[in-house]
Amino acid sequence: MSDVPAITVPAEFPQVLVPVDHIEPAPRRIRAIMNGEWVLDTVHAKYVWEWQHYPQYYIPLEDIRQEFLVDEHDVEEFKLGSARQYGLRVGDNYRAGVVRLHIAPSREGLVDMVRVDWEAVDTWFEEDEELFVHPRDPYTRVDALRSTRHVRVELDGELLAESRSPVLVFETGVPTRYYLNRSEVHLGRLIPTKTETACPYTGRTSNYWSVKIGDTLHEDIAWAYDFPSHLLQPIAGMICFYSEKTDITVDGKRLDRPQTRWAK
Repeated sequence: MSDVPAITVPAEFPQVLVPVDHIEPAPRRIRAIMNGEWVLDTVHAKYVWEWQHYPQYYIPLEDIRQEFLVDEHDVEEFKLGSARQYGLRVGDNYRAGVVRLHIAPSREGLVDMVRVDWEAVDTWFEEDEELFVHPRDPYTRVDALRSTRHVRVELDGELLAESRSPVLVFETGVPTRYYLNRSEVHLGRLIPTKTETACPYTGRTSNYWSVKIGDTLHEDIAWAYDFPSHLLQPIAGMICFYSEKTDITVDGKRLDRPQTRWAK
């Protein structure tokens, strides 16, 4: 059991403030590949916040290769106006209803702009860097900072890790994440799993672990990025535990568990 006093403080973090339906120019080159072919290439994309937490890319119609578009002769109504539905066909690979062309948008600036479903293509690029999960939000800040805070991670009264040299990751709209050196983690308690996730800002995970305490298996409560994006290089090879699923104490104060499991 921990010898730390049972003091609780709110697990607070900055919230996302961008309003829904907000539109901004995206001054970066955006490209996407499907079935080995570049299907779109633009430097005139727009960010459109269809919901608050991150934007979607809207692409000028002229910057999508027309030979891959299949008109499905269907117009549907969306919150942002009327849109004609298209599929994407590249070779023998056809994906129906994954492109919509806004022909009567409710907002200025979206005329003849196309929204491509994120999962419709195989890989997205921002300039020459691969993107994961969704577009990076230009208003989201992500910092990985070395620290000397005293961090303990426990579960059901069992100590899983303790560090005085963590790296703290601060991301807008997400609880603070505490990454610990592997030498400071009780690795014998960790059970490797095949789970893999990705983050727009960090990249793709290299490891996931579960923990079994008594007869209870706590699945996928820790992860690592051996090769994170350049934005998060300080966390390379370190291990982080979900604060939503474990008890984390920082400088003697037990953090409340966030109510929602967030992306990393």
